[in-house]
Amino acid sequence: MDIIKSVEHEYLKNKIPALHVGDTIKVHQRIKEGNRERIQIFEGIVIKKQGGGVNATFTVRRLAYGVGVEKTFLVHSPLVEKVEVTRVGKSRRAKLYYLRDRIGKAAKTKENIGARIETKEITIKEDLVEEVAPVVEETVAEKVVEPVQTTETVTEEVETPVVEEKAEVTEETPKAE
Repeated sequence: MDIIKSVEHEYLKNKIPALHVGDTIKVHQRIKEGNRERIQIFEGIVIKKQGGGVNATFTVRRLAYGVGVEKTFLVHSPLVEKVEVTRVGKSRRAKLYYLRDRIGKAAKTKENIGARIETKEITIKEDLVEEVAPVVEETVAEKVVEPVQTTETVTEEVETPVVEEKAEVTEETPKAE
């Protein structure tokens, strides 16, 4: 693997959310204020996705008090806690820059009514569980082969069919004539 790719591979998240342009999402972002830390939710429409690898970003737009606000988030940022899809939108374009000129209900995308809202995640790298193999250390004394006497004998048990013979009744019973 390339040196740059191996360094970038360390910083990739294991699973990233499956986002599409036009979806309405909630981004849970970790914010530090002094020595305190809290999570702030930013809800809006995904207007673009770009880049790849560690540099992959998505831009979310929302209207706050009549003013359009756009935030660009890094997909693999440790500050992005989670991303929830609240509404699946129909879009036929890769970038929805035309939403910048619209206000009110016109600034929304049509909802893909048949789509299910699922929290799908794309697995980027799998957790590798390394199995620890037992280390066998051999010393010089162990390498000497000594004759081993075995007292165990292997016997195979073979099932033989048991034939039951009927015992003849020798007692005579008086016959009623």
